[in-house]
Amino acid sequence: MTSAGLTSRREADEWIMAGRVKVNGQVVNELGTRAVWGLDRIEVDCQGIPKPGARLYLLLNKPFGYICSLKDPQGRPLVTDLLRGIPQRIYPVGRLDFDSLGLLLFTNDGDWAYRMMHPRYQVPRTYKVTVAGEITDEAVRLLRKGVHLEDGPSGRSRATVITRNQRQSILRVTITQGKSRQVRRMLDTVGYDTVHLIRTGFGNLTLGDLKVGEYRHLETEEVVSLKRMVGMV
Repeated sequence: MTSAGLTSRREADEWIMAGRVKVNGQVVNELGTRAVWGLDRIEVDCQGIPKPGARLYLLLNKPFGYICSLKDPQGRPLVTDLLRGIPQRIYPVGRLDFDSLGLLLFTNDGDWAYRMMHPRYQVPRTYKVTVAGEITDEAVRLLRKGVHLEDGPSGRSRATVITRNQRQSILRVTITQGKSRQVRRMLDTVGYDTVHLIRTGFGNLTLGDLKVGEYRHLETEEVVSLKRMVGMV
């Protein structure tokens, strides 16, 4: 069900425990039951799940001011508004904040999206970050070592200073956990306010010369490489 893009894994488990899911006509109430999407007949509330179509893998250079969601009660612009010409239902792999820019992946491959985001697979995400003030070597050391956040340790990072002066500092930071607003919160913990943040890399992908607000389909070799990174190949 997650591979079909219908729901999250947690909600799918709730559906199973509630007896709402059938496989080949039999109610499934045991978590971890195996079924092959496209071969087995899978139903939710007696409605069959459509067979899989073509898998899509997209890379968007997200602009400022867009929400990483499929809907927004406040009516703010959605990242999916930028994906013109894509008839299939796809969704973002993880999030970038309203005020953050850069590399954002989209897919309709639920298993791949799950693995790309799970801390177990240690997929690196790289950011170019501008902070107010001149960052100290001690602060950079703490970022590399990892800091404690309210939802647990950040884990180690690769942090390097690109430029710094009394007015601002620009850093390159690579993390592998991907907690909500993690890089901003890490910098706040060591005493610095983030002025500008752009994700420049995800796995072995980079933005390259893709313009802000534009997207492209991943090349076959890029998809294979990323799947190999998360144990799917």
